[in-house]
Amino acid sequence: MDLLDWHRGRLSSRRLAVLVKHMPRDSALLSETDGEAADWSTTDYLLAAVVDHLAAANWMFASVHSDEDADPPERPVPVPRPGDGAAGSVDAPRPTAPAPAGAPDRDRAPDPPSPAELARFFS
Repeated sequence: MDLLDWHRGRLSSRRLAVLVKHMPRDSALLSETDGEAADWSTTDYLLAAVVDHLAAANWMFASVHSDEDADPPERPVPVPRPGDGAAGSVDAPRPTAPAPAGAPDRDRAPDPPSPAELARFFS
């Protein structure tokens, strides 16, 4: 397909828009505009969510059934997704707008529930 056909009048603007809209996921245009997200399908996002939920459930089970004297197990780390960090870095913080004065700190992760709280929730 020659894009000059659009300039020459042999390719309509509508047809060009349809071709661009329905490009394959591995096309250079989608890779440039969407970045890493172009490589991930809906199935990949759902699979990452399943892995995260399963890890959280296993962590809750281990927290509830561990000895009270033992150190609690470490919280699971979620599967890195495209766009989570800058330039492919998963640990890079996301840019956020400054919080108004007196607002709670939303960037701080909430404290994990204690084994007693988990046991009470699941009983």
